[in-house]
Amino acid sequence: EPSTNMGWFKGWKVERKEGNASGVTLLDALDAILPPSRPTDKPLRLPLQDVYKIGGIGTVPVGRVETGVLKPGMVVTFAPANVTTEVKSVEMHHESLAEATPGDNVGFNVKNVSVKDIRRGNVAGDSKNDPPMEAGSFNAQVIILNHPGQISQGYAPVLDCHTAHIACKFAELKEKIDRRSGKKLEDNPKALKSGDAAIVEMIPGKPMCVESFSTYPPLGRFAVRDMRQTVAVGVIKSVEKK
Repeated sequence: EPSTNMGWFKGWKVERKEGNASGVTLLDALDAILPPSRPTDKPLRLPLQDVYKIGGIGTVPVGRVETGVLKPGMVVTFAPANVTTEVKSVEMHHESLAEATPGDNVGFNVKNVSVKDIRRGNVAGDSKNDPPMEAGSFNAQVIILNHPGQISQGYAPVLDCHTAHIACKFAELKEKIDRRSGKKLEDNPKALKSGDAAIVEMIPGKPMCVESFSTYPPLGRFAVRDMRQTVAVGVIKSVEKK
């Protein structure tokens, strides 16, 4: 029921290509929200949160589908472990699923794979449709948030990207850019300090699977952790697959 308490408020309206909406109350506004389009049409990407060994069933990796669809019978590849296997079943909340879509937290049973072969931070994908691969290096746009000193070439903090937690080296500081416009300010800067934005080349210290933000957004953003705080955040522009 619209109330008369705020006589000045004439209601709200929103224009969008899917059709305009308008109303008065918060409930009207909630009713007018369009559900986000879930990226089911993209190839599968599922970063593993954990891998369990369940007696009588076998190896069960667990994680959230970020893009694409996971179905029983699919042949999946885990990167960077480079293990390929068939999915026997997919479960969510102890119920069997015919397919899992983005946003679903699922466990899935895989054939002939030991718990030692795959681990948290690995990424599962469809072996026949753009399977995930190990990243040899990647270019990223980073913003330095709070670093007490300077960051120069060779700095190797821990990156948190999807479920992976791996030290990566700032191999090359390519250019310093304006953090608002993205315009180049300086080539090959010697160092970066808090507030700076830059394009850098990074090399993972251990095998790692990441993707460019433009192709698979959830696998293309990361936080840089050092000294028990987030010193920088970044998005991945391009990946050199190994």
